[in-house]
Formats: sequence, C-alpha cells, structure tokens
Amino acid sequence: MTHRMASRTRPRRRLVLCLTAALAAGGCEGTGFGPRTAVPESEQALSATSPTNIASLTDVVQRNPNDPQAYNMRGTVYGQAGRFAEALDDFNKATSLDPNYAQAYANRGLIHRQTGKLDLALADYNRALAIDPSYSTAYLGRGMVYRERRQLILSLNDFNKSIALRPDNAQAYYNRGLLYQSQRQYKFAIDDFSTAIGLSPQRAEPLIARGLSYLAIKDVKAAAGDLDDAVAVEPQNLQAWTSRGFVYEQMKDKEKAAGSYARALNIRQDYEPAQAGFKRIGGQLGQPYQAFN
Repeated sequence: MTHRMASRTRPRRRLVLCLTAALAAGGCEGTGFGPRTAVPESEQALSATSPTNIASLTDVVQRNPNDPQAYNMRGTVYGQAGRFAEALDDFNKATSLDPNYAQAYANRGLIHRQTGKLDLALADYNRALAIDPSYSTAYLGRGMVYRERRQLILSLNDFNKSIALRPDNAQAYYNRGLLYQSQRQYKFAIDDFSTAIGLSPQRAEPLIARGLSYLAIKDVKAAAGDLDDAVAVEPQNLQAWTSRGFVYEQMKDKEKAAGSYARALNIRQDYEPAQAGFKRIGGQLGQPYQAFN
C-alpha cells in the first residue's frame, strides 16, 4: 500500500515490475506499499469506500460543518476511492478550519504525491512535520517524495526516522527496502523486506520485492518461494503472478511460467508485462497450463 491516509483523531503503490532482461542485474523501484487501483483490495476496503459509507460521512460533515476531523475522515475515504479532487477539497477545508492539523496536511500530501504534484506534496509533509516532529507517517510520506525526486540521502534519512519512531511500521521497512533495492544493495533490501513480511504477513508486495531481490543475487530457489507465497496470500494480485512467471521463466520451468503469466492475464488481459512474458515462453492462448505441480 502506499502509505495510508491518517484518519485517526488527534493528537497524534506501487511496486513497478521491471520485467525485462535487466531485472536480475538492476532491481526495480516503487513508490509505496503496493499500487492503489480503482478496485478495493478487500471487503473491508470495499465497505469503507462504498457510497453508503461516504453518504454517512457526508451526513456527519453536514451536522458538524466546523469540525476539521469530519472533513479529514471523509477526505480519507474519498482518497481511498480514488476520488482525489473531492479528497483535496475536504483536506483543504480541514486545514482552513484548523491550520495546525498535521494529519490533514499529511493526507493532502499523499494525494498530491499520488497525482504527481511532488512540490505540493513536499510542502504538505514539511508542514505536518513542523506541527508534529514525531509524526512517523509524515516522515514516511516525505521519504517517498524524496525518493521519487531522486534525493536518495534525504529519502533514506526520512525512512530511518520513520522506523525509529514506529519500529512496527511495515510500510517504512518496505519503502526503505525499495530504496536499497534501487541502489542494488540487495542484502540490505532483503533484510528490510523480511522485517516488513514479519510485520505484515498477509501482504504480497514485500514478498514480491524480496523475491525479486533474491533473483537479483541469483538465489532463484528463494525467489520462487517468495513468489509462491505472494500468490498464496493475494491470489488476485496481478504483479505477484507476473513476477512469479518471470522467476520461473528464469528457472527454465516453462509450464509454471506460462501458468503464472496466464493467471495474470486472467486478471487483466491487456497487462503488457504478462503478455510479453507469455509470448516469450511460447504460451498459446486456450491451452491449459499448470501454475503448480
């Protein structure tokens, strides 16, 4: 998940698959704890972003028009639903009602980062941290902005600070691992991904990232194990199946590779990395393949 918006009361992705021949040598980089899509990841997420829930939060806002927390809560749900303009309106209102509302600034920063407005995101995270210097989530978000801006030392410093403040935050370890991975420091990356997996064992993204790091250091058996686990914990994860196909392709196991790419294409037929992989290993449409044996 990209770091999640904070809807708590005060006080207080995207793993990009580099499915090319250069993957094993160069690793890949992402921007969060998995990509946000228009499809909620779980029944809980579906419930949170449902029209009924949004209508309920709108009722709260209408009954409490001067409560910044009400706007922040609704803005959080709008953001999770991909309704970014409405989310920004709510966070703008929350910060106008309370200029010292650190969570609203951090949440607005997340929306700006997700929509590619990195300067605005950085300004919001800086504002949140000026208000609350111990706000771990804001350090995490700012670190992700710095990474996208290729300011890697600043990014690393922020991830370190986020982890120091909240050693139980899987997303901070995951994102620091992505930073190490992008610099080919695979052993450090693997350590961070392992910690993220221990803290959040039901998420595929750290397993995918660790598997690709294992692949980069030629430990294909460990890579395959991680990608097997990734598709087990999130059977509808497009990137998990595509990455698994790539790993088994490198292992010359065309049956499992084809089966994995086929499962990815069942999830999204137009996903180019899976299409390319399926074509590379000679996959034939309509032919059954075994993803496991």
